[in-house]
Amino acid sequence: MNDLMAIPCVLMRGGTSKGPFFLARDLPAAADQRDKILLSIMGSGHPLQIDGIGGGNPVTSKVAIIGPASVPGADVDYLFAQVRVDQQIVDTSPNCGNMLAAVGPFAIEAGLVRVRGETTLVRIHNVNTSKLIEAEVPTPNGSVSYLGDAVIDGVPGRAAPIALTFMDAAGARTGQLFPTGKAIDLIDGVAVTCIDCAMPMILMEAAAIGASGFESAAELNADRELLERLEKLRIAAGERMGLGDVRNQVTPKPVLVSQPKVGGDVNVRYFMPHQCHPSLATTGAVGIATACLCQDTVASHLIGRRAPPVVLSIEHPSGHLDVKLYERDGTVVAGILRTARRLFEGHVLAKPVTQLGCAA
Repeated sequence: MNDLMAIPCVLMRGGTSKGPFFLARDLPAAADQRDKILLSIMGSGHPLQIDGIGGGNPVTSKVAIIGPASVPGADVDYLFAQVRVDQQIVDTSPNCGNMLAAVGPFAIEAGLVRVRGETTLVRIHNVNTSKLIEAEVPTPNGSVSYLGDAVIDGVPGRAAPIALTFMDAAGARTGQLFPTGKAIDLIDGVAVTCIDCAMPMILMEAAAIGASGFESAAELNADRELLERLEKLRIAAGERMGLGDVRNQVTPKPVLVSQPKVGGDVNVRYFMPHQCHPSLATTGAVGIATACLCQDTVASHLIGRRAPPVVLSIEHPSGHLDVKLYERDGTVVAGILRTARRLFEGHVLAKPVTQLGCAA
């Protein structure tokens, strides 16, 4: 009825993030065409993403692409795309654990996974990191249930619980838990832990860069001097971690750690990387908790080394996030409780590939 491309799409909240979910078959296979369509859909290059469905914030400018599994032992493939708000850049280097919470429900309702009783286990292959994550999705009466009594900080109301288990999360991008070969490095006079577990991150004590660690996300986002220093540290850490020039990548993520204040085990401020997360990334929580288990990291020096099985409560700007760490078959795995909700289904409209500088 018009000259725009209509693409089947489901808008979903996963954890404390939100974005469109697509079946891989409905998007171009070529990455350059796919990414230009995603930029058109999200409206990137404008701070409000006014010409697209992005929400003008990194946590609402995310995309999930789901398809049949390409590896043994998985039910589905999940490719995550972080679409920059202010620039026309699509970064598929990291995973997103919050969006991950909605992958299982989406896959079941898309017919990619068959319901298996009151709870359906969905084995998800994250294409970005080649890692496997298990999601336990409530499916009473043969269908996905979104309503329940679970509460997660950063999301209002209650919803059905979705249990995520990260299997062998170490070395998600670099193949090593500590890509620099050390638990602590000194960068520009700041002691940092460069860790790659579910998400490449650079951990440092908040006091080391003149922060308390208890500032609100808005206060930290307004501190241009602090943000500039974090970016310099991040770029230097990226080189040492073997990630190359990370100026146009969203990893590694800078994380400020400090002593807890409200009954948790550690307090954090997690950056995405140029804004402070309003709560905490699920993948970030896995990496931070793992750092607390390891000897001589910034985190374990701060709060004391912990040992599995253990539940670590991580304080963040919106509350706390609990990570359960335990051994399974000789490997430490991380379990996190999340929720998800299907928000809208239909078609999203994008400019035709011929108008986006792509070959048809």
